[in-house]
Amino acid sequence: MPTALPERARKAALALSASLALLAAAACTGQSGAGASDDPSKETTINFWHAWSAPNEVEAVRALVAGFEKAHPNIHVNVVGNMTDDKINQALRTGGTKAPDVISSFTTNNVGKFCSSGALIDLNPFFHKAGIDPQRTFPKAMNEYTQFQGNRCAVPLLGDAYGLYYNKTAFAKAGITAPPKTWSEFEADARKLTVRQGDTYRQLGFMPNYHGWESTTEHYLGQFSPTYFDRNGKSNLAEDPAFEKGFTLQKRLVDALGGFARLERFRATLGDEWGPKHPFHTGQVAMQLDGEWRLGMALDAKPDFEIGVAPLPVPDDQATQYGKGYITGTIAGIAATSTHRNAAWELVKYMTCDTDAVVGFSNAIHNVPSTLAALKSPKLHYDPRFKTFLDIAANPASTTTPASVNGGQYLVTIQQFGYDYESGKVTDLKAGLRRTAEQIDTDIAQAQ
Repeated sequence: MPTALPERARKAALALSASLALLAAAACTGQSGAGASDDPSKETTINFWHAWSAPNEVEAVRALVAGFEKAHPNIHVNVVGNMTDDKINQALRTGGTKAPDVISSFTTNNVGKFCSSGALIDLNPFFHKAGIDPQRTFPKAMNEYTQFQGNRCAVPLLGDAYGLYYNKTAFAKAGITAPPKTWSEFEADARKLTVRQGDTYRQLGFMPNYHGWESTTEHYLGQFSPTYFDRNGKSNLAEDPAFEKGFTLQKRLVDALGGFARLERFRATLGDEWGPKHPFHTGQVAMQLDGEWRLGMALDAKPDFEIGVAPLPVPDDQATQYGKGYITGTIAGIAATSTHRNAAWELVKYMTCDTDAVVGFSNAIHNVPSTLAALKSPKLHYDPRFKTFLDIAANPASTTTPASVNGGQYLVTIQQFGYDYESGKVTDLKAGLRRTAEQIDTDIAQAQ
């Protein structure tokens, strides 16, 4: 598999904090026109702003747009790249001839803001007029993170799926014959793979701490299929037992593998997440929770062991759901300030619904395709191990985090609680979950 550059993944990781500053080809046929008055058959120029900036990604966007312009010779697209959500949000407020008609963002956490503020238009009328059923076109989790309270103001444009990377050589040496499928198996394997060396480690089975790059609270919790909010929009953190189980599992791993302080000292000696000295690449960590981009990066580092890829484990009482995972990704939408909404819809529809276009873009930047048809396309090119992520994306049991009116603030609040609990600053889990839920409710009430 060619290099999977970390550009998109790095921005996605940073976007959570940035968001707080921001107030099947057959299935995709039909004509646009719903909710707009411009004629998309006439000569038109529209502006498309996106966030990709790595050279291979910029070239992939250029090729994607070129395919659209070939199919729609009367619609010309002015492409502007490396646009952060801050810049996009400002342009969506001010409008003007240079403002975007179509935007893409790495921050699914901002969908709630984009929809509730009216910055992006509701695409449901366009889908309806075009005869497209989003439920049959996009994977379940991607359908969920592109709408808020019935307003589908965004569409998935490729995605990220999280799974388990493991060192096959270390597994064989430890006598482990297959990747773990349940959390109890995972915990036993993590212990068995951990080789201590004085007060540190020669090899750590798994870095469980929440600062361990992709080992965030939402990625752990995704395997427990939690319900973040009840039907009244209140935080479910203290009510849904999935949260208590998820935090308990992670804390048990922290304690079993040496304790928070020892693990943090070891983590401070490890290489950068985006560099060739990532501890999974070097063999210092035998298992890694990570996204689909890690495979290309790990292969480029030329490790001296064989890399295995599998879905993340599931709770023991959900063993039948093994194969699911956490899903997120890029979104696209149409600006409310656009005066070319029908033409903009033609671009959005092509980029996100045309099977060959989605497959070609996925092949170019090595993210997961975002339609059910594209996930099964024989035109996809990938390392056989990459199929794990295609299967996770297509799995109807896979999960995501829901949109909120204040973006990802609730996830930041939960993550901070995770830091406090894993470090021992908070010892009463149930009481801590109640306090955290109250804080989330207060923050959302203030944002409305």
